[in-house]
Amino acid sequence: MAYDQTRARVETYFDQTATKTWERLTSDAPVSRVRETVRVGRDRMRALMLSRLPDDLRGGRVLDAGCGPGMATIELAKRGATVVAADISPQLIDIAQLRLPYDLQGQVTFHAGDMLDPKLGRFDAVIAMDSLIYYTAEDIGDALTRLEPRVTGPIVFTVAPRTPALMAMWYAGKAFPRSDRSPVMIPHAHARLAKAAKAAGVRRMLRPVDRVTSGFYISEAMELRP
Repeated sequence: MAYDQTRARVETYFDQTATKTWERLTSDAPVSRVRETVRVGRDRMRALMLSRLPDDLRGGRVLDAGCGPGMATIELAKRGATVVAADISPQLIDIAQLRLPYDLQGQVTFHAGDMLDPKLGRFDAVIAMDSLIYYTAEDIGDALTRLEPRVTGPIVFTVAPRTPALMAMWYAGKAFPRSDRSPVMIPHAHARLAKAAKAAGVRRMLRPVDRVTSGFYISEAMELRP
């Protein structure tokens, strides 16, 4: 599917089907053992991605692309950044706004809409945690091409790595679709993704950072640096 079609499916899922699930998953509320592994994995991945940015972000402008309920947004603001928190789901944006501590509210602007919208302006860094995992290599390359000219520092994002375990889950998900299942993740190998990014016109080198595996959560961080 083209980027816009996939984005529409992601919006429908998160805004109509999974809002309560993600609100609970990203809180300290009790969850199933399976979802607890996802929670732990996401916490580890968020920490990994944030470690690629300076501890002191005062004076910097950062895009949290696909901010969801805003957990990374809060951490970025605590470091002193001016944050634009963008998400395709207005309901998740509402949750993120409610969770943002009062003393950080002056540092954050929320945007319910496309995280690639050029009207969001220029940034010193971008993080996109699990917000590109449903897209093809070509679509990710195009997304990076749209972001790169507006970002002076690192662009850190995650993909679903092309591992045997994840590929097995991927094929099972395609064979047994369910109406309430999330849009299917598309696993990627670094070499194939780097080739697609270069073909799309991305100038910087795409480098793998590290992989996080926690039960049903398998994700790999990658980055573009100047």
